[in-house]
Amino acid sequence: MNSRRAAIGLIAMGFSAFLSLDAGLGSAAAQDYPSRPVKWVVGYPPGGATDILARLIGQRLSERLGQQFVIENKPGAGNNVGTEAVVTADPDGYTLLLVNPANGINASLYAKLPFDFIRDIAPVAGIARVPNVMIVPKDFPAKTVAEFIAYAKANPGKVNMASSGNGTSIHLSGELFKAMTGVEMQHVPYRGSAPAITDMLGGRVQVMFDNLPSAISHIRAGTLRALAVTTTARSAELPDVPTVGDTVKGYEASAWFGMGAPAKTPRPIIDKLNKEVNAILAEPAMKAKIAELGGVTLIGTPEDFGKIIASETEKWAKVVKFAGARVE
Repeated sequence: MNSRRAAIGLIAMGFSAFLSLDAGLGSAAAQDYPSRPVKWVVGYPPGGATDILARLIGQRLSERLGQQFVIENKPGAGNNVGTEAVVTADPDGYTLLLVNPANGINASLYAKLPFDFIRDIAPVAGIARVPNVMIVPKDFPAKTVAEFIAYAKANPGKVNMASSGNGTSIHLSGELFKAMTGVEMQHVPYRGSAPAITDMLGGRVQVMFDNLPSAISHIRAGTLRALAVTTTARSAELPDVPTVGDTVKGYEASAWFGMGAPAKTPRPIIDKLNKEVNAILAEPAMKAKIAELGGVTLIGTPEDFGKIIASETEKWAKVVKFAGARVE
């Protein structure tokens, strides 16, 4: 019996020593991190809001940490291709994910996924929350939300609604609009906002609830017309543009973005990245740049960002059910 107790004691001591060693290795790894380029995966093509924000923050991370943060665009399956690439990557801090609304939406929108986002991705840091904006071609007959609803109801089958892909906040913002107004619109998913906007400029699609950062330059240039923003309050960057809720009572939607890493990434590395991202977001120049894109910075702890992910996942599950949207 004494021998057995002694053996158990030795095993426990060894396990404790292992845990201490592991924590020490994690801290040491964080001190040296990053010692080589870091891949930051974006689940959409270049040009959309997700890509724009990743490149803004990635450039400053490269400058501050002395290693390149390389943006790798992996579009497909409504952001799931890029997400799965990070879920299955080594949890060493060298493969990161630009987290976006699709990650919260897809949990209920898709009938089957090869991962559980909340379980398999560790929240690192929030970046920004931005409105979506309801845009139409500059020569579209409707100039207000009310006129758009009247036009769509009078012309069934003639309004094509573009999105950056199935399950994006752009898609679900439009589905929520359909459900709350009763208008018919044919959903046309693209592999990102940029190709969707290209087709809108060409008149092949008639409406889109795009993230403001990727649409705002076209709105300011007059090549696209903004009918409304999707948040409860107007955007400081588009003060003359009303909200959808001004016409469709109770309507609200917004996009949120942040950084995630594979589960089991060492906590010291997560904390180091969180500290760096928060410092970048606090820079006056970066705050101004994100504000120009219509966004508000999300400075906080990894746990703060985790709460946003959880609450948005719960919210959009209700919207998916309400809209009857489903992707097999």
